Amino acid sequence: MEAELAGRGFTRMAFDLDRISSLLDLLGSPQRAYPSIHLTGTNGKTSTARMIDSLLRAFGLHTGRYTSPHLETVRERISLDGEPVDEARFTAVYQEVKPLAELVDARSSEPLTYFDLTTALAFATFADAPVDVAVVEVGLGGAEDATNVIQAGVCVLTPIGLDHTEWLGDTLQDIAVAKSGIIHQGATVIAAAQEEEAARPILQRCAEVGATIAREGSEFGVLRRSVAVGGQVLTLQGLGGVYEEVFVPLHGAHQAQNAAVALAAVEAFLGAGARRQLDVETVREGFATASSPGRLERVRTAPTILLDGAHNPQGMAATVTAVQEEFAFSKLVAVVGTLADKDAASMLELLEPVVDQVVVTRNSSPRALPVKELAALAAEVFGPDRVEVAEEMPDAIEAAVALAEEDVPGELAGVGVLVTGSVVTVADARRLLKR
Repeated sequence: MEAELAGRGFTRMAFDLDRISSLLDLLGSPQRAYPSIHLTGTNGKTSTARMIDSLLRAFGLHTGRYTSPHLETVRERISLDGEPVDEARFTAVYQEVKPLAELVDARSSEPLTYFDLTTALAFATFADAPVDVAVVEVGLGGAEDATNVIQAGVCVLTPIGLDHTEWLGDTLQDIAVAKSGIIHQGATVIAAAQEEEAARPILQRCAEVGATIAREGSEFGVLRRSVAVGGQVLTLQGLGGVYEEVFVPLHGAHQAQNAAVALAAVEAFLGAGARRQLDVETVREGFATASSPGRLERVRTAPTILLDGAHNPQGMAATVTAVQEEFAFSKLVAVVGTLADKDAASMLELLEPVVDQVVVTRNSSPRALPVKELAALAAEVFGPDRVEVAEEMPDAIEAAVALAEEDVPGELAGVGVLVTGSVVTVADARRLLKR
């Protein structure tokens, strides 16, 4: 089944809601069987979705979560009560959806995409479970994304930056217009702090469709944060009041921001607000069990190996800040592999001040930037003496560990390796390191 899905073109883009709408109609509109929380933005969507999921489960709700991309198996995209859908259920739903998908393909000028079909599988799985609520992350953009058939009552916009410009537009305004397309009539919108150029289209869209908006820095936000073992302790201003002593087992100020957004979204969904606050102990429980694989995830010690899926300058800036604030590395070596359509030069420039050496490699994506090109960019930023080249991921990790341990007397405390540059790079490394 994974091979059949891949045969639809893992990276093929075809923005047309008619095909996914036709398929869902044939399936009996499963996306209408439960309320949804819909997320878009440039960075932080998956982490925020996972925190929302964890909070909702703490309040006793059965959840479905749809996120992308996946790290190891497509089943990770479709989670029930926090766990990837099992093979038996995935198989059963796929066999139900497949003949109807083929019928839609036969009627259409272009077949359903990989993302179209996984979206339909998710919605059908959630209806069959059944779930009390679905937490749904867009694949790309918003207005024309396959997930935008749900017309969710609660919409979340994480920080918007310049990414996927070949599809969404060259300016923050264009990208914000596309992403604010998930806001439908009467929705409640939870918006992270945005640059003014991105904020204007969001507010305009809310006005057009009569949506209510709550903005970070006005109605909610992070009041205080302190670094703690394994994460951070936060004081959050929610829509319904202040939540103190909230431990989040994730690193970085960007994850604190994601936590504030997640809390506000759950408050909005559960009806909390000016006159009602959620139970603080339950909120603490929900955050304490949150996770986000591949986001400053520690997978080895001695030396420490961290995996982080930062894939654009905005994400890399957040990663670098978190590494500086929360890890006392005396020596740090980065393994970097990026996609060809990303701003690799800017990401390398952000890494340079905190990394002693860099090993450039190629990830398994067909869209990967060739090693030779990435090495040339790295040499310009780091200087040739600080750059190593490894064509394959196993060799890159081995080289990075050797460089990190080189000339380090005694214990390896304070020595680290950071694997970053793309979610695909992290997935490749994770498969090797988690065995």
